[in-house]
Amino acid sequence: MNKYEQQRRLKALAFRIATLTDSLPKNQMGRYFHNQLIRSGFSAAANYRAACIAQSRAAFVAKLSIAFEESDESVFWLECIQHASLINSTDLIPVLNEATEVAKTLAAARKNAQ
Repeated sequence: MNKYEQQRRLKALAFRIATLTDSLPKNQMGRYFHNQLIRSGFSAAANYRAACIAQSRAAFVAKLSIAFEESDESVFWLECIQHASLINSTDLIPVLNEATEVAKTLAAARKNAQ
């Protein structure tokens, strides 16, 4: 997968997360998970994009590391939502699976870059 496909995949995932979080309850826990997921999902996409235009290998690895950490954080919040049964599993599982795959891909890319 080239960098443009990965950028597209991360951006698409961020928007899938945003759509999914609209289904969260409007209580304190739902709002908290919503805000955390929106931040981590879009941050992963933005930091990967920044990595792709980095001016040095060190800057590339640093931004790629942040993208991985943010994507892994998204997986964490999705797992919390699943654990709390806040969203129907048929809606949640595909997004959780995609987020997990993206995190694995970024982890492998970071390992190869170091």
